Amino acid sequence: MKNKFSSEQLHAILHRYWGYDTFRYPQEEIIMSVLDGNDTLGLMPTGGGKSLTFQLPAMLLDGLTVVITPLISLMKDQVDNLRARDIPATYLFSGLSSHEQKLAIEKCRYGKTKILYLSPEKLCSGSFLEIMRHLDISLIVVDEAHCISQWGYDFRPSYLKIKKLRDIHPNVPILALTASATPAVADDICLRLGFKENTRRFTLSFARPNISFIVRPTESKDSELTHILSATLGSAIVYVRSRRRTREIAIMLNESGIAADFYHAGLDPQDKNDRQNRWKKDETRVIVATNAFGMGIDKPDVRLVIHYDLPSTLEEYYQEAGRAGRDGKESYAVVLASKFDKSTLSRRLSETYPPKDTLRHVYEMMCNFLDVSVGEGFNHVYEFNLHLFSNRFSINRKVAHNSLQLLTSSGYIDYQDDVSTASRLMVIMDRDELYDLDLSDDADRVFQLILRSYPGLFADYVIISEASIAGRLAMKQESVYEILLLLSRKHVINYIPHRTTPYIYFTTSREEPQHLVFPRNVYEDRKEDLVRRIEAMKTFVFGNSRCRAQSMLSYFGETDTKPCGKCDYCRLVAREKANRTETDSARIRTKVNDFLNQVETSDLETLLKYCTPGDKQSRDNFIQVVRKMADEGAIKIEGLKISR
Repeated sequence: MKNKFSSEQLHAILHRYWGYDTFRYPQEEIIMSVLDGNDTLGLMPTGGGKSLTFQLPAMLLDGLTVVITPLISLMKDQVDNLRARDIPATYLFSGLSSHEQKLAIEKCRYGKTKILYLSPEKLCSGSFLEIMRHLDISLIVVDEAHCISQWGYDFRPSYLKIKKLRDIHPNVPILALTASATPAVADDICLRLGFKENTRRFTLSFARPNISFIVRPTESKDSELTHILSATLGSAIVYVRSRRRTREIAIMLNESGIAADFYHAGLDPQDKNDRQNRWKKDETRVIVATNAFGMGIDKPDVRLVIHYDLPSTLEEYYQEAGRAGRDGKESYAVVLASKFDKSTLSRRLSETYPPKDTLRHVYEMMCNFLDVSVGEGFNHVYEFNLHLFSNRFSINRKVAHNSLQLLTSSGYIDYQDDVSTASRLMVIMDRDELYDLDLSDDADRVFQLILRSYPGLFADYVIISEASIAGRLAMKQESVYEILLLLSRKHVINYIPHRTTPYIYFTTSREEPQHLVFPRNVYEDRKEDLVRRIEAMKTFVFGNSRCRAQSMLSYFGETDTKPCGKCDYCRLVAREKANRTETDSARIRTKVNDFLNQVETSDLETLLKYCTPGDKQSRDNFIQVVRKMADEGAIKIEGLKISR
């Protein structure tokens, strides 16, 4: 059924809320498909503007747009950005307080929000699905849609529950979006989501012609990193794979005179925000980060992305490298490769897939650590300190982390380690009661400043900064924290302090470890698949027989491509060709002189046969050399005759 909205209306909304006058392909086409009621798959590389394809139609449709995403930090950033544009949006994930979850549901129920961001594990609850049944939903969006496919590089079993949402709202169209899917994964996405016959697919080429993909073999990554940053200009991201190393490299760069900062998931939320903003404003040139950095960050003028450590897969690499040059200007994606990186990639396989007995041991110790008895835990959320857990039970931290990920993929828990919530509060006391509130002078000063500084406190939770409040009132931050806790105990406000602790949601009750089953498609099949992906990463980095861009595009199913002419391989080929041409030119010049010393005059064809093997490239080079010699006065050309 054709929708009632015109292209002019779409452009008006685009300009009003986002300030743009034109869409990028295929944004408008995807939006029109969604508004036509079609199930739609959008394969759009990092930086392609995926979020606009559902945020804009959400403003036109009457009901609620539900966006399922596994990235909690991203959903919070997007909700904050939407609210800043006066677009009502909210989010729900298991780490929120019960009061926050209830408030978000009420907003959806009474039409006070247009977009609801949802973590997939919420759909595991029958009672929550019953709530969703009675909401007026007009569009279902599946972000990071590759997570629903067992062939995707980040498969999550909770994504399979999205089909239940389709079952209770069968006539609501689904928009599935991903930045990294092979053709097989794209087909699997459509199958798993139950796409209908009217499915539309829109694929934006994975090619990024403005990015030069460079691999730099090096014995000293620190020296090479410093050299590259010193020899280039513009904002840069350096990706590493450990939190400790982010700090060490940032210190090293600062000592070398390069303004750098570090970023990882374990930082305080306010600290994260401050570092991110300094980098976005170019007060810091380089941000050294784990892969926690970059998702949803709108900085189009990143000129350089450097991988100090190698990702395990080309999907990860493409997403991270693709954060360079979103403005379309010349940019670079550089991999620093050492002779040890091959073995490091291979070692990740055993770290990512520990023995099944190790998985059972980690599960048992995790339940003991959280004090969850056999048969208990279902539908409960527990804060989880991985560092403390690993130390207490003498389990390698990487092994513990990956074991929890596999337990998640097997459907026993949902482990979230990207949760970093800022402090937030809401005034819950009636306005009339506030007049009779008896507070100390310091508490009154804090409360009055909050009322003046944070609008909307009576209707919703707002993010606050204890450090900012303390600074403005010349108080200690600890004093502000204590006062906010006091106001919460008096039921004046509902105060939720910031936290960076990951959490574990039990999707089933605790099992005896010997009863745990790890399906073949979660363990053996995906282990074999990771072997293939790691080999593809090795070929991309250490292979020296093909254009880097062509190699990557071929992996994503684009086979009819030409060499980019810009990567290190293409530049090497061009240099070698130029050297060969220069050598051939010198040889031809010598043979022309030798031949004319013998005969004095020759016709062009005879001289050509003497000087070259006769192929087109040699013939063209011969003509150029002869013309240059004539221009220099070394020989004369009269018609088809050549002489001294």
